[in-house]
Amino acid sequence: MNSYDFVETVKRYVRDAAIEDTIANLKSPPGSRVPPQERTHSDWYNNLSDAESAHVNSVIATAVHEDLFGLFAALDGARTIDDGRGRFELIYASDQRILLNDPKAIDLHDLLNAYS
Repeated sequence: MNSYDFVETVKRYVRDAAIEDTIANLKSPPGSRVPPQERTHSDWYNNLSDAESAHVNSVIATAVHEDLFGLFAALDGARTIDDGRGRFELIYASDQRILLNDPKAIDLHDLLNAYS
């Protein structure tokens, strides 16, 4: 796995799944004892027009993307989350160790935006 594969995999199995799960939970909250706030959100969502729910879905997708972008930016060192003395090293380990957020290569957050 390289950086490109990692970002593509995270997009498919993390980003897209989070968007789909959030929308599915809005449409039909899971469980037999749905908290009142979730029921209120679901009732509101289910009463939207198709155009309005499409806008909400777009906002959800944007929020999930921005969250993932922020995480990747922090892993790349472009967004500081400490006093700046250290840096993260994201390693994919199999028969070899591959640095996925190599500072000499394209940043993960740039890859995310390049192929979104």
